[in-house]
Amino acid sequence: MNTEKNQGWGYLSHQHTLIQTESDKPVPEENQILVRNAAIGINPVDWKFIKTNPLHWPDGHIPGVDGAGVVVAVGKKVSQDWIGERVAYHQALAHNGSFGLYTRLFPERVMKLPETLSFAMAAALPCPMLTARQAFEKIPLRKEFPVLVVGLGAVNKLLVQMLVQADFRVDVLSKNISEAEAQSYGIRNILRFPAEIKQPYFAIYDAISGAHAAEMVPHLKANGHIICIQDRIPAPVDPPFSRTISYHEIALGALHNFGDAEDWKNLMDAGMKLMEAVSRQKLLVPAPVEFPFEQMLEALAHSEQSKQKTVVYLD
Repeated sequence: MNTEKNQGWGYLSHQHTLIQTESDKPVPEENQILVRNAAIGINPVDWKFIKTNPLHWPDGHIPGVDGAGVVVAVGKKVSQDWIGERVAYHQALAHNGSFGLYTRLFPERVMKLPETLSFAMAAALPCPMLTARQAFEKIPLRKEFPVLVVGLGAVNKLLVQMLVQADFRVDVLSKNISEAEAQSYGIRNILRFPAEIKQPYFAIYDAISGAHAAEMVPHLKANGHIICIQDRIPAPVDPPFSRTISYHEIALGALHNFGDAEDWKNLMDAGMKLMEAVSRQKLLVPAPVEFPFEQMLEALAHSEQSKQKTVVYLD
């Protein structure tokens, strides 16, 4: 692979697909770093935005929110100490992203990697891991309080472990999780259908849809919390001043668009601690399925069809 050029996968707006491209190697702006990607994480937001283009990407835009690699250049206002650092990141959807050999980033928005964490695993983590962390922080800590997690994709597999480690009593509503997997995560009860819900919960995390989350609200205790990880509930379900339910929505884009330096420092510090926990197997994460860079389209299709965590590696 020619490292003097930026090999990438560029967007074709009229076909809603990607094509391999080659452009000049990016130069970081004065307050940026340049990362040579070693691995690219595929997330549902990637193939959803490629299909629908809600941000009106122009032809040639390089998608991709998650990546991991090595810092190879810095802007004049950034310390040279960054050169050679192994990092992972979650890029804003509006900017050229990880589906290329090089990505320009702000140093305060990347996470340094533990020495024992592979690039492939690191690239698989930022979006689901940081989303899970934001979701976890939406509710106050209440030891032994009952929490229900609905849906068990990459985000919620991390979330349930965070909740269990914080001493919540965690049940899941999932048709697919096995008894052995639930036991490894510390889950108390597996529910297969909503009709099996027999108790009110302090908090319910829903990763299905806003409409589905709204259906879960009646299963909350007074002063309970409903947290939408997929979509949002547009209006309260209960009458005002009744059970006083708190409604939460999750989106990493909030920090990209509105976050300040303190917000980013807190999130990146938390992310680095979580990556350390993954490297020490204190948080369990299934190994991602890997594809070579030339098979980006196959990797996107695999992510969509299998729902497995998928990573693309560069040589």
